[in-house]
Parts: sequence; structure tokens; C-alpha cells
Amino acid sequence: MRYIGTMASKRRPPMSLRLSEESHRQVELLARRRGISKVEAIRQAIAEAEARERRRSGLAAEVAAIMADPEDVAESLAVARMMEELRGPW
Repeated sequence: MRYIGTMASKRRPPMSLRLSEESHRQVELLARRRGISKVEAIRQAIAEAEARERRRSGLAAEVAAIMADPEDVAESLAVARMMEELRGPW
């Protein structure tokens, strides 16, 4: 039985990565703490960084939408004034 154009063609080509001494130490530490291989630690770190960037982008878009709405801005300012009044002197 011969497999042509199956799994091998669907795999991504390998990627090499040159790390600084500090980055290499951090990868080893992360892998040791999580009980995983260094390759898996790098994969997880990349996935976590991408998810963090996606959340930040979504938050930035939400803030821009709020700031573009005069009613939201006015309400936020009113709440801030009320909180300041309730705070009282220290």
C-alpha cells in the first residue's frame, strides 16, 4: 500500500528559530514549570500571545466605539463625577 499526497502534503514545513540566551532560558523554565517539552512550550506561548493580541484588539475597538458615542461619554463623565463626590475627603 502506498500513500501519495496524503499526510505529508498537509503538514507545514518545519520552522527554525534562533533564540537569545535569555529567551532559551525562559523557554526551558516554562517547559519545566508546565511539565511539557520545549517545543510545546513555544507553541503554547505563541498561541497565548496571539489570543492576548486578539483580546487587546477587541478591547481597543470597543473603547473606540464607546468614545465615539456622545451619550456613552456623557454617562461615563456623570458616573465619574458621582464617584468623586461619594469619595469624600481623605
